[in-house]
Amino acid sequence: MVENNTNLKQKSKKIVGIDLGTTNSVVAVLEGAIPNVIPNAEGNRTTPSIVAYTQGGEILVGQLAKRQSVVNPSNTFFSIKRFIGCKYEEIKEEIKRIPYKIKEDNSKIKIVCPNLAREFSPEEISASVLKKLVNDASRYLKESVTQAIVTVPAYFNDSQRLATKDAGTIAGLDVLRILNEPTAAALAYGLDKKKNEIVLIFDLGGGTFDVSILEVGDEVFEVLATSGDTHLGGDDFDQAIVQHVILDFEKKEGVDLYKEKQALQRVIEAAEKAKIELSSIQSTRISLPFICVEGQTPKHIDLEFDRSKFEQLSKPLLSRCKMPLENALRDAKLTKGDIDEVILVGGSTRIPAVRNLLIETLNKPLNETVNPDEVVALGAAVQAGIIAGEITDLILLDVTPLSLGVETMGGQMTPIINRNASIPVKQTETFSTGADYQEAVEIHVLQGERPFAKDNKSLGLFTLKGIPSAPKGTPKINVTFQLDVNGLLSVSAREEQSGVEQSIKIEGASVLGREEVAKMLEEAEENATLDKAKKSIVSITYELDNLLHKMQKVTSVTLEKENNSNVKCCLSKIYALLARVYKQNKISSISTVLLSKLRFCINILTLEYVKRGLFNVSENSSDGIIDIDIAE
Repeated sequence: MVENNTNLKQKSKKIVGIDLGTTNSVVAVLEGAIPNVIPNAEGNRTTPSIVAYTQGGEILVGQLAKRQSVVNPSNTFFSIKRFIGCKYEEIKEEIKRIPYKIKEDNSKIKIVCPNLAREFSPEEISASVLKKLVNDASRYLKESVTQAIVTVPAYFNDSQRLATKDAGTIAGLDVLRILNEPTAAALAYGLDKKKNEIVLIFDLGGGTFDVSILEVGDEVFEVLATSGDTHLGGDDFDQAIVQHVILDFEKKEGVDLYKEKQALQRVIEAAEKAKIELSSIQSTRISLPFICVEGQTPKHIDLEFDRSKFEQLSKPLLSRCKMPLENALRDAKLTKGDIDEVILVGGSTRIPAVRNLLIETLNKPLNETVNPDEVVALGAAVQAGIIAGEITDLILLDVTPLSLGVETMGGQMTPIINRNASIPVKQTETFSTGADYQEAVEIHVLQGERPFAKDNKSLGLFTLKGIPSAPKGTPKINVTFQLDVNGLLSVSAREEQSGVEQSIKIEGASVLGREEVAKMLEEAEENATLDKAKKSIVSITYELDNLLHKMQKVTSVTLEKENNSNVKCCLSKIYALLARVYKQNKISSISTVLLSKLRFCINILTLEYVKRGLFNVSENSSDGIIDIDIAE
């Protein structure tokens, strides 16, 4: 139960580190330059990330909430981390597998609490867990804790990071830093390392999965690459067992236990217990007497369940673990032989099949010197010590997991901050208008690795107005992306001549779906050749458009009054080629040679008018006389 802090008047000088987990949460503090886990009021080092409300309206958090979950499934909320910062549309399938009710409110998620006759946001539920951790820390330190470092999966996007920070605010916390979980683990592991090591952090928790590769030692912690899946974790391995049990029961008894809330909660708990037991033994029994009553007849579950069956059911999940592992190695430009240590983080790394996958893939023994349940919180405490000035000789260099950019001409995605760039980072690129006398431009902010905007994730949209009226390509628009130490993004656009400026902080961004992030990198690989061809066509089309624009500009000097065979010949060739290409939709057939011929035709026109004194080269030098020598 959450304890009131009002009796602790003294403001804390300590900054705590918090691992806000899907299944369990941990709080730690730096004491004498050593990070230590703070036990909770019940004497345990981990706190279940579960919140419940009784019929009398009392709030229960942690172990107390977990104990009564079977008898109060509709008012007991767990695995909330999988929903924080998400839109309802993105979790529609997932909510079918939980016993409590989630509803949609203007695309946002609302968690229904019948006992209170009210609804909560995921941030509010998470805040209750944070309050419990902070109260336990305050009791331990004998002073009121008000500041914290909170960890998140490396692959959490902007919306999820902001939602986590909001949860801290609701809990009355000043969240000084949002820290990536694998980076935190590396900080804890490498705190006393004197030599440089390349460390791979394999973080498989209750609901999220990250792989990060870092260079650790010599007082520098540098993230080289990160990859992952924000909707993969121990919950999914539990659900594989749950689905097997429920389908088996339905086949035998004709009853769908997904529709029975209390029964479903019992099956979920039994599945988790079976998963844990199969980490140390080969076979277990799932026994749930009186799981339901059909008519006057009680029904029971009594099922033999062994490790081989569990691994068979887990194969799709294990495949999802392998791809981010390979992506991280490739992005870091390393081979498996370059990895010095493999650090396991998260309770789900105790699954034998997961460990075997790692050993087979990396051909390396696993480092088991850290506690997978506690190491993230310990690393957060180290980061807290750095911010508080208790640790002065460590430098942390983290990275962004996906490229960030804008949509440009032809529907292309132009990266401004590339994936695995060190953060914090600020990057500016200059763009221009795509049409004559354009007075406004739309800035479409994107996240992903594909060359076209439609294939990436839209993060936000804003319009820069008041651009001076001028021919296309003349205005200079500086677009600046700034990614802070928490991985939170802000974007601004400024036109140089007028000084007009507009900006956006990405807050209400549509977040990455359950497998989208992992798929982005996979699709980028699979479609690399096709994307390159498409991009080439777009570039050719764009250049054709620009050449045609130049030609129209040159010929605006009343061609009708001129009677020159060279000019007419060039024009007819250009129009004929353009008409044929566009009519047959064969833009891809335009080679570099044909483009060179088009440039040459434009140059002849330009030179013809220059020769006759009808065109001033200097006035149009920004457009240029296009590559005269190409035709030679």
